Amino acid sequence: MERWVFYAIVSMFFAGFTSVIAKQGLVGISAELGLTVRTVFVFLFVTMFALSVIAPTELSLLRKENFIWLGLSGVTTALSWVFYYKALKVGDVATVALIDKGSVVVAIFLAWLILKEVITVRILLGSFFIMLGLFVIAKK
Repeated sequence: MERWVFYAIVSMFFAGFTSVIAKQGLVGISAELGLTVRTVFVFLFVTMFALSVIAPTELSLLRKENFIWLGLSGVTTALSWVFYYKALKVGDVATVALIDKGSVVVAIFLAWLILKEVITVRILLGSFFIMLGLFVIAKK
């Protein structure tokens, strides 16, 4: 198994825990306060991680384009989290998490449009089934 596949599987595992843990953490407080507390923990953890694995010399590799694209990624991440937590506060974890995973289809489209990644029949078929599953579970 390639290393990136392993990393993706580990990410999937932790992402699955995230929604359930977050839902429990929102009991008795607003989605906004919960998101803020969570984000502080994310910031602290990522900062400690970065300090332990990034060589100081690597900072010189940063370019204006890195800041622009990563800044945009940060903004879209924040917006995603804001609406995810609002949905999670009042919705079922399974339904909210599945709808959120529809972002895979958006990512595939944007990867094709911006990064010029190839969309194969296999990817189209997988995207179709993701969307089908989304509609089946989200339909009440």
